[in-house]
Amino acid sequence: MKVLVCIKQVVDHKVKIRVKPDQSGVDIADSKLSINPFDEIAVEEAVRLKEQGLIDEIIVVSIGGARVTDVLRTALALGADRGIHVSTDSLLAPLTIAKALATIAGTERPAFILAGKQAIDDDCNQTGQMLAALLAWPQATNASALTLSGDALQVTREVDGGMETLRLRLPAVVTTDLRLNTPRNISLPNIMKAKKKPLTEIALQQLGIDPTSRLITLKISEPSQRAPGILVADVDALIHKLRNEAKVV
Repeated sequence: MKVLVCIKQVVDHKVKIRVKPDQSGVDIADSKLSINPFDEIAVEEAVRLKEQGLIDEIIVVSIGGARVTDVLRTALALGADRGIHVSTDSLLAPLTIAKALATIAGTERPAFILAGKQAIDDDCNQTGQMLAALLAWPQATNASALTLSGDALQVTREVDGGMETLRLRLPAVVTTDLRLNTPRNISLPNIMKAKKKPLTEIALQQLGIDPTSRLITLKISEPSQRAPGILVADVDALIHKLRNEAKVV
């Protein structure tokens, strides 16, 4: 049994985002890039399942330019067995990414697919759902607990009213939430071992996927600066300001 884990390279969550002067996108030229935190959780969950003897092979796949190999090597150092780099320099919409992943899944035939529930750069939260629809597989999103038993997955997920537990027949697609686990630290020996693990590169064109997006980004801008806080003398002054000066959002 093998599992396919989808990962994305994003600007590190500790780095302050810089918008390009022409507002056409985010400037990542000199920014530190890392694996999307939600996807790192997906990799960790796959590794834990393998350590329990429930799966035999972990394949990680990522789509993007040459720098994407860095996050694939990170995933291999976390415990994945091999990586697939779908190379392209185009900015892809979630549907295009889902189509590419569906093609990879058709070739690899994993028992199930894990992915982060969303990426921290665009927050789309769409690719996993689109991938499940394209494959016609059952899906569970925002997983906070996961149990593999035979040919089924039991997934606990948070919903507005509390917790929901789903049982999915394999193959299936599961997207992971932050509460699922805490990823391990990577040791130096595992970093060295990751350099020897197989990493296959496939051009997006080889998959027969059209990179043209139906989405058009008009502009990207930084959020407006918040006004500084002020101190008031007493409660009456606070009430006066709330009534007369507070902006209604």
